[in-house]
Amino acid sequence: MVPPGPGTRPTSDRAREGLFSSLQSLTGRELGVEDAHVLDLYAGSGALGLEALSRGAATATLVEEDPSALRALRGNVDAVGLPGAVVVDDRVERFLARAAQPRYDVVLVDPPYDDDVVPALEALLPWLADAAVVAVERRTPRRGEPGLAWPEGYEALRDRRYGQVSLWYGSRS
Repeated sequence: MVPPGPGTRPTSDRAREGLFSSLQSLTGRELGVEDAHVLDLYAGSGALGLEALSRGAATATLVEEDPSALRALRGNVDAVGLPGAVVVDDRVERFLARAAQPRYDVVLVDPPYDDDVVPALEALLPWLADAAVVAVERRTPRRGEPGLAWPEGYEALRDRRYGQVSLWYGSRS
């Protein structure tokens, strides 16, 4: 995998393995993403979406706007050569403002840690299939800081910490 460049941070191997293990138990699918339609928001290098394809996802839509990350993302999609990858060169907010189609079974959300993720999660609701699982990666909160507060329309399922990184899982309520 070609790294996305400055300003982005790849998900650690430990957190990525934890992510896909959790998706397996939460989705009830043998491989967690098998035959799923996956949406990877703030895709960076595309590592998460491409791993979903390698684990049997039917499609992975990878949304990224940063030019250096897009170059790495397109190079990685070409290098991996898995069918079903769609790269979208757009801001996540603008992408989610479109008419919601298709519906996604698994959504991976990994914005810059300082960004407020709630507006994107609110805009994401119409894009979700009925039994969809949304995984959000954020910096692990410091002592006394609150974790992710899911907006209205979501049910929190679980969260996991991997050192400096935490993953929160939710679904439509």
